[in-house]
Amino acid sequence: MAGGSEYESDDQPSLSSQPSLASLPSLTFHTRHQNIFFNCLTTITGHTSYISSLAVAGKFLYSGSSDKEIRFWNRHSLDSDDQLDLSHNSISVGKGAVKSLIVLSDKMFSAHQDHKIRVWKISNGEIEHHQTFNHLATLPTFSDRATKILSPKNQVQIRRHKSCTWVHHVDTVSALALATDESLLYSVSWDRTLKIWRTRDFKCMESITSAHDDAINTVAVSSTGDIYTGSADRKIKVWRKNSGEKKHCLIATLEKHKSGINALALSADGSILYSGACDRSIVVWEKDEDGGMTVAGALRGHTQSILCLIVVGDLVCSGSGDKTIRVWRNFGRNYYSCLGVLEGHRGPVKCLSATVDHNNHNSMADYSSFLIYSGSLDSDIKVWQLHVPLEIT
Repeated sequence: MAGGSEYESDDQPSLSSQPSLASLPSLTFHTRHQNIFFNCLTTITGHTSYISSLAVAGKFLYSGSSDKEIRFWNRHSLDSDDQLDLSHNSISVGKGAVKSLIVLSDKMFSAHQDHKIRVWKISNGEIEHHQTFNHLATLPTFSDRATKILSPKNQVQIRRHKSCTWVHHVDTVSALALATDESLLYSVSWDRTLKIWRTRDFKCMESITSAHDDAINTVAVSSTGDIYTGSADRKIKVWRKNSGEKKHCLIATLEKHKSGINALALSADGSILYSGACDRSIVVWEKDEDGGMTVAGALRGHTQSILCLIVVGDLVCSGSGDKTIRVWRNFGRNYYSCLGVLEGHRGPVKCLSATVDHNNHNSMADYSSFLIYSGSLDSDIKVWQLHVPLEIT
């Protein structure tokens, strides 16, 4: 049973990086004019240990940390002096570090190092810009466990003399993802399993055991329902439930990285997959005429492991063990440019979130504005504002 990943073991990160993928063509080109404007709006402090997860929903930013707390922040006041009182914007969430966060309407799902997924009910508090959280459930739920425990067919062996029901994760739950229609939640774990939960009643619908040969670190779901899982075994696997079938099956294994895969991100239409690993390269996969993913090339520039990826609009943002965030723009036809390198964190960048900045009222009508949120092993969260020309020549 896998007990960690190439990047993390237990709760302590290991910042090993491997040689870049020299065999892949570089997709990074320089443009003649890059009038990109970016700045760090603020640095958010409050967590006492490294930031491992970020989520944006509405006017709030949510952060999870190895200090076993989830904190929330009013995004509209992050660049001012009236940030929330730290004594009122955090909840303690159990024994395990918070590894991933998903917000769905008035509920939040959190994945933990203690093998659990917790569900929280979010309500508006009596204080302005404040929220309250009530614990709704821990997955797997008691009813799920109770209905499975008596039947031997529901038992899986996890160690030589120990077994449990298939609905249980038995190691760190490393990542969560949500279906486009929000009906299903996907979880992956260092126990090498992929599990699928129904968000309506939190029932475990399916568990793919031994989905990989080592710890699974990341998961991404396309708008068509294809599931991508990335593992310390250096492989990306693609899962699909065909029409009329009850279970997902493996339809492809993508092998190009030479080290453990830490991050996956998909373009909005699902036609491009980005994967980041300890080999310091971001591999770009594009959907071919047959619907499969083929390698287009690599984005290079980071000097240490790629730890997180996010796509917003035509931008791809990558966080690395080299303490920087790189912002790449996709111009199509295998043409990318690194628009900027965001520097300022004192530790590796572990997680990212990003949104279009609808509240920006600048005078530059020919620019798009974005907000990028970065969480680091230095325990800080930084908020970055980017102004990107609508067209670059």
